[in-house]
Amino acid sequence: MQEPCVLLVSDRRERADRLASAIGLIRPCQVIEPGRRLPAGPPLAFLVDLADGLPDSTWGETLTRRTRTEAVPCLYVARGGEGPDGIRRFGAPTVIPAGSRSAGIVSILLKLLDEAGAAGATCARLSARVATATSLVTGLFDAAAAGRSPSAAEAEEGTEIVLAAVSEAGIQAWLDRLRQHHIGIYQHSLSVAGFAAAFAGELGLGRRDRRRLAQAALLHDIGKAHTPAAILDKPGPLTPDEMLVMRAHPTIGADLLAQDGAYDAAIIDVVRHHHERLDGSGYPDGLKGDAIGDLVRLVAICDVHSALTERRAYRAALSGPDARRIMDGMAGQLDADLLRAYAPVVLRAEGSIATTQGHVLAGS
Repeated sequence: MQEPCVLLVSDRRERADRLASAIGLIRPCQVIEPGRRLPAGPPLAFLVDLADGLPDSTWGETLTRRTRTEAVPCLYVARGGEGPDGIRRFGAPTVIPAGSRSAGIVSILLKLLDEAGAAGATCARLSARVATATSLVTGLFDAAAAGRSPSAAEAEEGTEIVLAAVSEAGIQAWLDRLRQHHIGIYQHSLSVAGFAAAFAGELGLGRRDRRRLAQAALLHDIGKAHTPAAILDKPGPLTPDEMLVMRAHPTIGADLLAQDGAYDAAIIDVVRHHHERLDGSGYPDGLKGDAIGDLVRLVAICDVHSALTERRAYRAALSGPDARRIMDGMAGQLDADLLRAYAPVVLRAEGSIATTQGHVLAGS
């Protein structure tokens, strides 16, 4: 079996050979030219130096997918013409300018490799997954802000990353890593998706249902791409007019997802109705009781929990016990049976338990 190495992807063979020789003094390095078969196993790191840009081909798609999903460092040599979308195809790479000298590139590469090794394999994978998922969610919101339906393929990829991360590292580690980044609405989307992934595991859902629940959670607030930041980040109460703008986001989001028929109707239902409440007090349609589907009920619980335990412009984050008390008081609005089933997720998110059976929310 071939030893893992730094994978140097380059269309300038002479420069690549010099750079590979410098890297090879410290770590194994392999040069791959565009179109050539990529090694099957994960490398130590990717170093992408493509003077002519990424080929528009299956090979190019394979390369970018692997840099996004293999949870190893990626260095990307920027040529100056790429916008954020071009760089984001590679996940969340460390970007270095085209004129960088070999010694500087090697130094950055070794620093990233050392950091990954010191953090431990699980922690390194988690960090890479958070970075890549954040990049993907940013792209989804950028598309929505431009009036386009977010990429179903990128939503699927982001969902798989969240499911894998929560399965391996647990919901508390996922949240802890997310909270190290100040990414606003993107953090909330990834937090709710993490809670949904943990909830799906607690309920024993099958693979298809887990994926659908986590994806619905990831996309639930996509309509907020059209909500002004001044409203989202306002430190005080919203005016009636501002509240009307805020309450438009479920309808906007559902309409965006319905544009090209790429999303399941159940996902769109969650995006439109995640603020509906069983007693009819929610919005935008004032649905009650049985008119609110199971998937909506699940995501609504995750959304409320995430919102309560996040720091907001108008208040500090609430503790787990305080959030549990508030959620328990919403039993007439949220599904009481599902709230009881959700209790272990609340406890795990606080680090109170690793595994549990038979716990209920405070006061239930």
